[in-house]
Amino acid sequence: MITAENILLIGSILIFISILISKTGYRFGIPTLLLFLLVGMLFGSDGLGIQFNSAEDAQFIGMISLSIILFTGGMDTRFHEIKPVLTQGILLSTIGVLLTTLLTGWFIYYLSCHTRADIHVTMLAGMLLAATMSSTDSASVFSLLRSQRMNLKENLRPMLELESGSNDPMAYMLTIVLIQVIGSGSNLEAGVIARDLLMQFFFGGVIGYAAGKFGVWLLNRINLPNTSLYPILLLSIVFITFTATDLVKGNGYLAVYIVGVIVGNARLASRKETQTFMDGLTWLVQIIMFIALGLLVNPHEMIDIAGVALLIGVFMIVVARPVSVFLCLLPFRNISGRARVFVSWVGLRGAVPIIFATYPVIAQIPGSNQLFNIVFFITLLSLVIQGMSISQMARWLKLDIPQEKEGNEFGVELPEEIDTRLDDLTLTADMLKEGNRLTHIDLPQGTLVMLVKRGNEFIIPNGQTELHEGDKLLLISENKQKKRQNT
Repeated sequence: MITAENILLIGSILIFISILISKTGYRFGIPTLLLFLLVGMLFGSDGLGIQFNSAEDAQFIGMISLSIILFTGGMDTRFHEIKPVLTQGILLSTIGVLLTTLLTGWFIYYLSCHTRADIHVTMLAGMLLAATMSSTDSASVFSLLRSQRMNLKENLRPMLELESGSNDPMAYMLTIVLIQVIGSGSNLEAGVIARDLLMQFFFGGVIGYAAGKFGVWLLNRINLPNTSLYPILLLSIVFITFTATDLVKGNGYLAVYIVGVIVGNARLASRKETQTFMDGLTWLVQIIMFIALGLLVNPHEMIDIAGVALLIGVFMIVVARPVSVFLCLLPFRNISGRARVFVSWVGLRGAVPIIFATYPVIAQIPGSNQLFNIVFFITLLSLVIQGMSISQMARWLKLDIPQEKEGNEFGVELPEEIDTRLDDLTLTADMLKEGNRLTHIDLPQGTLVMLVKRGNEFIIPNGQTELHEGDKLLLISENKQKKRQNT
């Protein structure tokens, strides 16, 4: 029986099982988001029998989830990191998506007309299918790069995150325009598409920038009685931005990503509380979104389209994505061939293509159910083949670098307003040759010792504190930029 209590119980059980399974999957290099999808499929109509067949509800869940995921991804994006790769990222997220759509759409139409593949579509329908899958999935890329703690050479990580965070508008617009053209029976006009795309990017960019600046100004000036209210206030700004942008025919996904970038690169009151809240919320909505999409599909229906979906998926991985990447990055001679190959490989599909595939279903486009199943199959294929091999591919291409240590071993953090940095230092025998008192330790000018950790004991030091080999010192010092200004 469908009751509020049953929905809450079953939903909680699904989330509980997903998190437990994800811990096991992480050890074997299985993408966490793939496991969430599989949990949904396991409990769905062909599994344990949970009936969820509302494309509208799945689309609504996806819209909310993607807004939060893109905003949090933007917050984690440092402008000084994406600035050197801004042009490359924009080309990949616009021209790259268009090229992927054209190449894949042509291939689908070729399969329909010149082979015995079990697919029969017009050129426009083939382009629509390709458009829904043309963007890389932000949730998958952010999750994989960060959960696997990947650091990459040649500024590849910020380039990939910028691309995945900003390429949804192009795919979304192509999907909507093609649905309108097919539904109305009108001709495809390049001028209309170009105009609509410009409106999407213009309003998305302007409103996103303005909302981000307003959010920073408001959070730094409002004095709320509880710090836990700051992230909630910011979340409301994110949803207002998304809906306001959509009302004026802009792209809300681009707008909330820009809000995240603006907020993430500014000094912000209660940043730690906000970051912790948004990280937890992002994981929650990712789990809910992927489980919901897993419940929506009927696995037995994918058997009929497995062959053609496999051909299309392999074509996208081996031909369409690499060709579009190499063409977009052709003007940039400072990017090595190995880096281009790696960018081509990180063409991950995930929740975004599946959500976009619900639009033709809701619009009742002929053959939309087959289209949805093909997109879902290719998403699974991408997460299995590309998602499980990203780390190995980076090592094989010699593009991975050691992960930098974040924070300090003491778990101490300081507010952003205090222009200082914290480091930790482990004492060796050589450091204690001149004496074992704190006054004997040679420290840089402007650096003080806040704490000494000896085993499980914490000591507040003074100049005469005796130190032992293996002691860990928590150091506080001025930022280098401030030091240069003072000198």
